[in-house]
Order: sequence, then C-alpha cells, then structure tokens
Amino acid sequence: MTEPPAGLRLKATTDGVLVDVHVTPRARRPGVGGVHDGALRVAVSAPPAGGRANAACARAVADALGVRPSDVELDPGSKGRRKRVRIRGPGEELAARLAALACREPLR
Repeated sequence: MTEPPAGLRLKATTDGVLVDVHVTPRARRPGVGGVHDGALRVAVSAPPAGGRANAACARAVADALGVRPSDVELDPGSKGRRKRVRIRGPGEELAARLAALACREPLR
C-alpha cells in the first residue's frame, strides 16, 4: 500500500487497514477530515466520559468510510485523544477513502 497524500499514516492488514485518529470530544461541529500529526482528525460532540466519545468516534469513522460500525474497532488500550483504529474491508479501497478524507479541509 502506498503512502496516502496529506501525511496520513496507514498500515495494511490481512483484513483491512490500521490508522491513527486524533479525536476531539465535545466539538461544536462533528465531522471527519484533515490530518493532525499523521492521524486522521475526528471531531465528535460526545463527552469523553464513560467511553461515549470513543463510541461516537467509531460511528463517525464508519459513516465517513461507508462501512458497517462493526467493521471499525478502536484499540482498547488507546488512551487520550490519539487512538489506533482497525477498519475491516478491502484495503486499497479503504486507503483511497481515507486519503480523500485526509485531503479535506481540517476541522476547527
């Protein structure tokens, strides 16, 4: 898999891709797009308490990529804003979709 534009770092797996995300909880405008230090930016309106922001992050990534929510899995050991996400599906297709999201205007 080639390096996608905008500095997003991806890793191919046997069943999809691994990508880092930078989550912004309690965002005024939720969305997915842009890159922060090699990670895909994900803004969610949910608070970080009780795992609600993590659940919202997984749903947002699934919606943005057009995959089922069950195909998106956050690394349970990830703490803080930076998360490792496993996305199951056709790797090349997912990489192209992630590259398109990375090229979007950064969320503010």
